[in-house]
Amino acid sequence: MPITRVFKSGHSQAVRIPAELAYSDYDALLNITRLGDVITIFPARQSQKDGIERLRNLPKPSDVDAREPIELPERDHDCPV
Repeated sequence: MPITRVFKSGHSQAVRIPAELAYSDYDALLNITRLGDVITIFPARQSQKDGIERLRNLPKPSDVDAREPIELPERDHDCPV
């Protein structure tokens, strides 16, 4: 597990993120939360509109073959479910 130190940057505390854990996008917006001693950093959610646009830009799925219907055995109606 990588270890880092807290340091002062202006009037804020800062933490360097080790290279093996760093985000590839240096302009990424990040949310940060704290619960007790645990601080969690994660990418900020984009707007719903941005999310829908990203979904629309995904590659189209390949053609799907039609499924054969599954034959189910007849049930005995006297048997409890």
